[in-house]
Amino acid sequence: MSEKQASFYASVERNFEKAASHTGLPKGLLEQIKVCNSIYQMNFPVKIGNSYQVIEAYRVQHSHHRLPTKGGIRFSHLVNQDEVMALASLMTYKCALVDVPFGGAKGGVKVSPRAYNEEQLEKITRRYTVELVRKNFIGPGVDVPAPDYGTGSREMAWILDTYQQLNNGELDSAACVTGKPVNQNGIRGRTEATGRGVFYGLKEMLSNEKDCKEMGLKPGIGGKTMVIQGLGNVGSYTGSISIEEGGAKVIAVSEIEGTIVDENGIDINKLIKYRKSKGTIIGFPGTKKTAKREDWVGLKCDILVPAALESQITKANAKKVKAKIIAEAANGPVTADAEEILLKKGVIIVPDMYLNAGGVTVSYFEWLKNLSHVRYGRIEKRFDERAYSNLVNLVEKMTGKKVGQKERDYLTRGADEVDLVRSGLEETMITAYQQIRDIYKRKKKVNDLRTAAFVNAINKVASDYTTLGIFP
Repeated sequence: MSEKQASFYASVERNFEKAASHTGLPKGLLEQIKVCNSIYQMNFPVKIGNSYQVIEAYRVQHSHHRLPTKGGIRFSHLVNQDEVMALASLMTYKCALVDVPFGGAKGGVKVSPRAYNEEQLEKITRRYTVELVRKNFIGPGVDVPAPDYGTGSREMAWILDTYQQLNNGELDSAACVTGKPVNQNGIRGRTEATGRGVFYGLKEMLSNEKDCKEMGLKPGIGGKTMVIQGLGNVGSYTGSISIEEGGAKVIAVSEIEGTIVDENGIDINKLIKYRKSKGTIIGFPGTKKTAKREDWVGLKCDILVPAALESQITKANAKKVKAKIIAEAANGPVTADAEEILLKKGVIIVPDMYLNAGGVTVSYFEWLKNLSHVRYGRIEKRFDERAYSNLVNLVEKMTGKKVGQKERDYLTRGADEVDLVRSGLEETMITAYQQIRDIYKRKKKVNDLRTAAFVNAINKVASDYTTLGIFP
């Protein structure tokens, strides 16, 4: 276990303890909330080519105060128990924060996806699923995985298929995993969900004129300069949506091959296409490469978005940060030691447990869809369109003026599934931020958003435990 990975879990516990002191809850209750309830460490053989490899993997269920437990599955050669425990812990607090009724969980398989072809990854994924089924660590009412770093809808489809083969005839089997392809019981809007949630969170934060003035910024996300570390699912959608819908300007992007800068703004969609064809972001027209890949940390900008792995901003590089806001799109990108330095510098950190909750929020919508066996919008869309059309007709009749076809189409359009998903996500992110801000501004000695978020989450989990009668 490397020091960096060990410090991730230590950072989570340290942040928990900092917030716990503001709750006034009994020590025993706080200890129960903090600890991981169930840890399953496994080793299983998979035939790769002409030989067998023993794969190390994990599934951690942090809290059973709500069921099922919920959390992604990570494929990475850096996976270990300490990391998965930290991620599972964050999932509990994240779900509580956005009022998603799940306990926290997380999975990890210690493999590098780049080292295997599709057929081999399928073998590993299916074998991992078999292990989860054997130990009752997966199921619609037990534990519901989702994508994470190194996995996506493809892997979730393999998990679903394997689960259904082993649980033939289970009515709600499609709800055993989320993040599935749309044509295999998935939901529209899930792929973009985490990045869109980051955008909604920042948009809400920057909507308060008084708060923006304190940060030395004008209200609104429009015109804000942004540096993004990591061009995966989360980073790419955060960037593209912030540009297209918010009017932000991405001036730098960092990836494994290096960091590129363009003060005039980088078109994320074009950059993604460039990287797909060239295999690198280096050389993208109009950009310059920085001397070192790590230089993204010290670039001057309004919003710095670490959207890759944990522990990217540490005690060693925190002093280089020139951003006014750090938006934690990844899980745990800022260590506890780094946070102390940044807060003293006046940097506002929007915590991961809030900002990247878009994924689990839309996963919740997908889970509900699978349990109800009906697509969102299917029942009401046409009814709404007819009602809106009748209203426009009435206005035309009363005013004697005709509405243009383009305007009529806009006014009478019923909501599709993706419209409802985005609306639900935006409402969730707005409500959660308002709760965090209320604690941050109202509660004495709570001096940062992360502590405020933890206080809110801990109180909600504690309320569930006391309601259950475990801690009267």
